[in-house]
Amino acid sequence: MASPRHGAPAMSWAPVRGPVHADVEQVALSATPGSSRVDVPQRATKPFSLVGVTWDQARTRLDGTVEVRVRSASSGQWSGWHAVNPQGEDAPDGSEGAKARGGTAPLWVGPSNGVQLRVAGKPSRQLPAGMKLALVDPGHAGGARVANMAFVQSATDTATATSTDTATTSTSTDTATGTGTSSSTTDTATATTSTDTSTASTTTAPPTTASSTTTTAPSTTTSTTTPPPATSTAPMPPIATRADWGADETKRRTASPDYGTAVKVVFVHHTDGANDYTCGPGTNGADGPNGSKAVIRSIYAYHVDTMGWDDIGYNFLVDKCGQLWEGRYGGMDQPVIGAQTYGFNTDSAGIAVIGTYTGTAGASSAAEQSIARLVAWKLGFARYTADQTGQVLTYRGDTTTETPPRFVHGNTYTFQALSGHRDGFATQCPGDGVYAQLPTLRTWAAGPPSGVRITGISGATAVSGTYYTRGPVTVSWTAGSPLALVSRSELLVDGTVAATSTTGATSLQATLTPGKHTVAVRATQFTGKAATSGASTVVGDTAAPTFPTRPYAGLRGGTVASTSAPMTLVWKASDNALLRQVQATAPSAATFAPTTTSWATAARPGVSTTFALKATDAAGNTGSASTVVTPAILQETSAVRSGSWTSRSSSSYLGGYSLSTSALNASLTWKFTGRSVAWVVSRASSSGQAAVYVDGVKVATVDLRSSTALYRNAIWARTWSTSATHTVKVVNLATAGRPTITTDGIVYLK
Repeated sequence: MASPRHGAPAMSWAPVRGPVHADVEQVALSATPGSSRVDVPQRATKPFSLVGVTWDQARTRLDGTVEVRVRSASSGQWSGWHAVNPQGEDAPDGSEGAKARGGTAPLWVGPSNGVQLRVAGKPSRQLPAGMKLALVDPGHAGGARVANMAFVQSATDTATATSTDTATTSTSTDTATGTGTSSSTTDTATATTSTDTSTASTTTAPPTTASSTTTTAPSTTTSTTTPPPATSTAPMPPIATRADWGADETKRRTASPDYGTAVKVVFVHHTDGANDYTCGPGTNGADGPNGSKAVIRSIYAYHVDTMGWDDIGYNFLVDKCGQLWEGRYGGMDQPVIGAQTYGFNTDSAGIAVIGTYTGTAGASSAAEQSIARLVAWKLGFARYTADQTGQVLTYRGDTTTETPPRFVHGNTYTFQALSGHRDGFATQCPGDGVYAQLPTLRTWAAGPPSGVRITGISGATAVSGTYYTRGPVTVSWTAGSPLALVSRSELLVDGTVAATSTTGATSLQATLTPGKHTVAVRATQFTGKAATSGASTVVGDTAAPTFPTRPYAGLRGGTVASTSAPMTLVWKASDNALLRQVQATAPSAATFAPTTTSWATAARPGVSTTFALKATDAAGNTGSASTVVTPAILQETSAVRSGSWTSRSSSSYLGGYSLSTSALNASLTWKFTGRSVAWVVSRASSSGQAAVYVDGVKVATVDLRSSTALYRNAIWARTWSTSATHTVKVVNLATAGRPTITTDGIVYLK
């Protein structure tokens, strides 16, 4: 058995110590006199887990319904009625088919010790001859042989059988009593032979996607010599062997199986039994009495001991946990001819999903992934892929009875490389749920992985679709197909492999050099086919942002107080790649967009204040700069006066006082050393205009009029690049109708 590979479901089965003997009890059935009906009342039995009904002729149809009830061996409760598919959906061809019996599909019911059966044929249609009820006990893992069962009926069961059936899900009442007698070698009761000697018509099939391409009859000779081993284009998945599920090899009817030329088509089936079996680890897992191993042993016994086949019909089986199991003997890597799709068994392989999937629910994701791995491996021997169409198989069964017939013996028909059982046989198999999954399975098995895409890059910042990093990045990715089917993932930087993972990881790490790069992920499927994600642009950047122009502050308009002077901080920051933001870190915190170059702020007069900035680029690199300012206030009393000025007192003025004049050309002159200055005044609706001179040159005419009263208002400001000694002179223009101006003084930056 192959060792587990990357992403494959872990096998949870335990080795079986030797073959496990499965017992089959066959009970002859006869129809109720005068009707096409068989009724077996509730009967107590020795343990069994699978039931089915067989009859003499393999190609005879049971035209009617088969239903069974069972009594749980653990709870003692009777189940509702289970429908049994009246037509076995799998059958062998050739000499194996010639000696086979007809029968229903086997129905796994779990450990039981009681049975009730009813078979209802259609009116005026006879039931097949030689009908037998088969009860299969799968035996117990460990090699212990289970004694043959005796089909018995206790006094209690007799009373139950004759009472009204309150547990039945059918509205009919069991009024006819059939007879059932055991054909076990340990049962001394006389077998009752059915008097029904009719044979029904052969299989009627619905239209198929397969198309006839020729009417040339092929040779029916098949090889019994094991073909030489070949190498597949896909790796072998983990598959449990026949010994692992406890196959009793003495049960097989032939030592040398037949082989085709190559597996061209894989048919997917379901076993048409209960889905509540166990398959996980532990005593109640695959090895338990209701485990997937027991199911497989029961199907094996039913196919061989009751249907007369050479071996179990399926080449492979898969349980709902995703565990793959070897079916028919002859070499898992060989084109063994099975008994899984009547007429098309040669050059095909069959894998059965254990359970029933006739509803919309499909097989588990674990089972899907295992099927995809198996299909890729089996088809890979002949260099086929699961998404191929036009695969030609020769029909070796009986010509069907439709007009025109769906299949004609000897004709060839085309299939998709991965097909459902219903594509080659008149059946619901593998159920609507699994059949709907076939397109997905074809994609998974053929590869490459679908939908490979990058989901994120950590260690980098995304800006407008481009990532920026200082070097180390972690690239996360995903795919539309299961990641468990990916055997290797690679991180590509500028088209070159920078990191590799074979552990199923969905993230890859690398350190990028400075500069612009393209980053992508390449995922390689277990078949060796790869798909690459779309590329992301990632810029490596280790250079810190700079401040080409040192931050500087200037006074601005606004309200001046003894604790606050309005000012503007100005800067210019840049980066070699992309500036992300600028932050003020002192004297208070603030964050600015990368295009912002100024900040309206304030500083306390008379106090030295440091303004610190930090620039951050998209990669996370930082650069910093700072400047120190000290605002100072010069009161009106510090000015040199000219003309008539009057002192006014109010708590609204700086220092509680101000100077006011209505005289034309009255002036105040201040002298200071600094690099920024603002004139502080009071304003009202009656305030007039003044001229402002700097260093003897008129620079502005300022109108102090305001609809609302304003005090300590910095109405005019001037800033220089360097500190120097300057004079500021204000001259009243004695505006007509509002000749008065009132001033507090000036504020400047040392």
